Formats: sequence, structure tokens, C-alpha cells
Amino acid sequence: MADERWVIAGLGNPGAEYAGNRHNAGYMVADLLAARMGAAFKRDRSGAAVAGGRLAGVPVTLGKPRSYMNCSGGPVAALRSFYKVPVSRVIVVHDELDVPFGTIRLKLGGGDNGHNGLRSVTAALATRDYYRARLGIGRPPGRMDPAAFVLRNFSITERKQLPEVIERCADAVETLLGRGLAAAQNEFHPSF
Repeated sequence: MADERWVIAGLGNPGAEYAGNRHNAGYMVADLLAARMGAAFKRDRSGAAVAGGRLAGVPVTLGKPRSYMNCSGGPVAALRSFYKVPVSRVIVVHDELDVPFGTIRLKLGGGDNGHNGLRSVTAALATRDYYRARLGIGRPPGRMDPAAFVLRNFSITERKQLPEVIERCADAVETLLGRGLAAAQNEFHPSF
């Protein structure tokens, strides 16, 4: 049987000064998924911190690009290439400004919506047709520059809700792996 491995990349910025930033939501979800696998991240020559194991019964390589957000594509493409994983089994987990805080949105393909990390991944993979697990961080208040907003830590109120939000996003990724996109969207997208 062929290895049905998936590559899951959580996007963020390396370094302690960025750890609690909204832009690091992808790293936070990747950390929880690694903990669920009982795996630890190790440096890898792909330019990512990597952890391996199984989620939802399938082999998974988790990656956290060690480059800054805007250069995430190279490490993601290197992992995909090294493990010979088709783009159809790549999931990128990232923060999303245009989704309300705490809301999870899953999709296949689409644009980068001004997200430089996604722009880098799309360029490096030479396609938009990879899965995205988008964790909503909401819009900046007033006239705040979105670039400044994403590099701020979550608010005190948001931090109280954050563990549950990260948990739900990790659950959504596992559901996508185990049951497919439609089932995961039905379960995790809010109904209005």
C-alpha cells in the first residue's frame, strides 16, 4: 500500500517575541497536533521544525516553517517534495483576518486574501490547490494597520477563549484528514 502521508504546515513567525501573536495561530495549532501525536518538533534541513506521527489514522508530517511568515513557502514546498506528497494532501493552517475571532473555516484552493504567508506557499507550490485551515482572528479595530494587528498578541479576552479555539481548529484538521473536506465543513463551519 502506498504511503498516504499528509503534510500539515502551521504558519507563524519563529522566536519567543512572536509566540503569542495572532499571526502565530498556525504554530499554536501545529503544537497541539504534535502533542496529540506524542511527537516533538525537531529541526530539519527543509527549513522547518518537523514532527511525525499519525492523526485520524493516517501518517502525518507536521511542519512549522522556521523562516518568517512571508517566506513560509520554501519550507512547505521542501517538506512536500521530500515526502513525495501530492499537493492534494497538503494542509496549511493559518490566521485569517476576514473571519471573526474563533471561527474556523476550511477550504481547498482560493486566493491569498492579502496573507503574505499564503502568497509565499502558493508561489512555492506553484498552485493554489492545497487545503487551508483558517483560524479567524477578526479585523483590527478602528484604522489600525492590519500588518501591525497580526503582530500583536491576542487580547486578554481572546486569550481566555484561545485554548478552546486552538482545540477546535485541531479537531477540524483531524476531521478533514479522517472524513474529508465536506464532512469537516459541515461539522465546524457555523450555520447562520
